[in-house]
Amino acid sequence: MYKVVQSSRLYQQIVQQIEDSVLKGDLKPGEQLPAERELAQQFGVSRTAVREALKTLREKGLVEAYAGRGTFVTNEASRSMRNSLGRIIRTGSSEGAVQLVEVREILEPGIAALAAQRADEDGRTAMREAIMVMDATHDAEGFIEGDLDFHLALAEAAGNPLILTLIDSIVGLLREQRMRTYYIEGGPERGQYHHKRILEAIERSDPQGARDAMCAHLRQVREDSEKT
Repeated sequence: MYKVVQSSRLYQQIVQQIEDSVLKGDLKPGEQLPAERELAQQFGVSRTAVREALKTLREKGLVEAYAGRGTFVTNEASRSMRNSLGRIIRTGSSEGAVQLVEVREILEPGIAALAAQRADEDGRTAMREAIMVMDATHDAEGFIEGDLDFHLALAEAAGNPLILTLIDSIVGLLREQRMRTYYIEGGPERGQYHHKRILEAIERSDPQGARDAMCAHLRQVREDSEKT
């Protein structure tokens, strides 16, 4: 179905081919994409390139990922929700930044608590890998991708597809917010401190500890957002 791709940015060509399939109607709303391993074989690339492509397609609103079920082409209702959120919340303004933090303060402590109860070894591994990426990366783009991967892994570990859909729908806004706060002195280091405290609570299956650690992280996010 797909052509083998050749490029230093392989994932972009994967995105283009899948996007074309959606726009032409070869992939229908609600249709499930092949598993990551199968897509990697079809495109002749690594699973890492496929994961990056699927992440980009999620951010474009073309596909949705559900823990334990797979990745599906979005329907019009879910795409409309994504677009509406983007119009409602504008993180380029101070008001929009505060609104986004408030949404996160409502959602993410509960997500962290559920993840502490429900995360399996694959979920914990995904969180560890995201933290390792942030530790090893010294540029904004790489760090922010690791940051987003960590929070998406938390949402997946919560084991509720509606939660993942909600978080996935604001990934673009989260990236925009994180880009604005990345250059605040000490911001990435403080963020990593909190990420590791959240993971530690999840590793010991401590819902209240994970909730408290996430609340502390979001207080830091709020403080950093107020400085931009």
